[in-house]
Amino acid sequence: MFELSKDHEDFRAVVRDFATEAVEPHVAEWDRDHHFPTDLVPRLGELGLFGLVVPEAYGGSLEDADGGAFTNLCIAIEELGRVDQSVGITLSAGVGLGINPILTYGTDAQKERFLPDLVAGRALAGFGLTEPDAGSDAGATRTKAVLEGGDWVVDGAKAFITNSGTDITSVVTVTARTGTDADGRAEISAIMIPSGTPGFTVEPAYDKLGWNISDTHGLSFSGCRVPEDHLLGQRGHGFRQFLKTLDDGRIAISALALGLITRMREETTAYARTRTAFGRPIGVNQGVAFPIADLAVMEENARLVTYRAAWLKDEQEAGRRSVAEVKQAAAVAKLYTSEAAVTATRIATQVFGGNGFMEEYPVARFYRDAKILEIGEGTSEVQRMVIAKGLGLPTA
Repeated sequence: MFELSKDHEDFRAVVRDFATEAVEPHVAEWDRDHHFPTDLVPRLGELGLFGLVVPEAYGGSLEDADGGAFTNLCIAIEELGRVDQSVGITLSAGVGLGINPILTYGTDAQKERFLPDLVAGRALAGFGLTEPDAGSDAGATRTKAVLEGGDWVVDGAKAFITNSGTDITSVVTVTARTGTDADGRAEISAIMIPSGTPGFTVEPAYDKLGWNISDTHGLSFSGCRVPEDHLLGQRGHGFRQFLKTLDDGRIAISALALGLITRMREETTAYARTRTAFGRPIGVNQGVAFPIADLAVMEENARLVTYRAAWLKDEQEAGRRSVAEVKQAAAVAKLYTSEAAVTATRIATQVFGGNGFMEEYPVARFYRDAKILEIGEGTSEVQRMVIAKGLGLPTA
């Protein structure tokens, strides 16, 4: 059975100290100003957080497959997410959606070109799957890429792409239709498009409900040309590559949600001890104490499903578990923790009463941030589809 080692917990302490000292004092202002803290990214790189699952040859710290590297990544995301969800998703997407596709499917030349800067935090990479008319139905991709004169010519649009428009974004990998399969279905491939490529336009940042510190843009491509060797992985395998990437990303989102749930339990417990009404702390009232107890149960369950999934991922990397086991565990973890996180912020806001509706208290920011956890990296409905399929239920 899995458990977190002393090394894991020592690593947690390092990240928590960093988050408390370098992130916490600034997040309210960053959130209010919708400011992406570009200068924070190299500091995350210096701490080694972008390189936890990357081999030493590319600047990372991964020495072998038995070291619990993915679990360490989840710990880092949890601890950053406990302080601010936007900062947590910056790391999560930076590794899971930016680095991992290149690391897993890239050629040696592609890895050598992009990974060292991404691992060091000198650059960020994006992952372009979602489109204005292709969200959960990602197979309905309309972006097209035609091979012409040794170049891929890309036309289309992507939506809701994280880390895609920062001053240090170096590349975005996108899915595109590159032909038709023998059975008549669209052939979807993955193509790397460096920032600044003519015909590649980063649209204005979204005005979002939450995750205000996170960088999120729509992207458009018009006659955008990149060399043929910018294909990532095998032609026609882009869709399945991205689905595999999403499986790992769902565990990371679970860790992000866990950080939020933990923070809500901490905030409500402290508030219920000190806030008085009718001459006594509100925590003596069962109407307050019981929902906080429920938060503790949510936190415990979220921790178990998240780190079981992370452990399975580490075991799979070591050849001891199957891809199917990880896929199912990732969907279970993502579904439970994301929905629990939304409930946790609702409980916390209620415990805080009128103060919970005020931006000066962090529960308000977390309340706004929570909902996206049920949507990004696959909606709750998609997770239920994955789980049902994994149980052997018939599919349409």
